Amino acid sequence: MKLPAGRLTNGIAAISVAIFLVLYLAGRVDDAAIIGGFIPARLDDPALLDGMAAVPAWLTPLSCTLIHAGWLHIGFNMLMLLFCGRQVEHVLGWGGTMTLYGVGAYAACLAQWAVDPASTNPMVGASGAISALLATYSLLYSQQQVRRVGPLSANLVRVLWLAAGWIGVQLMIGIAVGAGAGGLGQIAIAAHIGGFLAGLALTRPLLRWRFRKKPRAVH
Repeated sequence: MKLPAGRLTNGIAAISVAIFLVLYLAGRVDDAAIIGGFIPARLDDPALLDGMAAVPAWLTPLSCTLIHAGWLHIGFNMLMLLFCGRQVEHVLGWGGTMTLYGVGAYAACLAQWAVDPASTNPMVGASGAISALLATYSLLYSQQQVRRVGPLSANLVRVLWLAAGWIGVQLMIGIAVGAGAGGLGQIAIAAHIGGFLAGLALTRPLLRWRFRKKPRAVH
């Protein structure tokens, strides 16, 4: 299967891998997780890392996507990013894809904060933002026929089924691995759910924006 070109997706992947290599070779992955990872408790206690050259708390939902815990972590994330992201970018363009990725990153961190706002464990990795791309990919390329149910349109039924299925899978993963709030070395289940739900919610608006009708020039 030949994937479409995706300059934005390729760029994000290249930057992510480059940063991981620098941190890994320098032995600074754990340090980077503290100063650039998303720490839920920082939202209620901005002074938590006073005295450290840490990324501002409001920017950590983005900076944490560039930090990965190990080879398996970044390898799987980049595989999903390139496979889903390039196909989503083919439809939404670079602007829509960048919006989806960024909002997905913030939605993922917001969900992680909601389940454990006092956690001081840093969350790292791009899987929350990638979950948003995966949600849009699922809506764009799903081949399953879905019928409306009562007042619910077929599109809404598809969205609800995808949301329920993704939440169910994530909860089962969480139970299987005994994941907690989702720090370094754990699986951030809530972040995956938050990013995916954001992707489901944004897909239709981004499609409308991408293919909006432009006024025609008249002579």
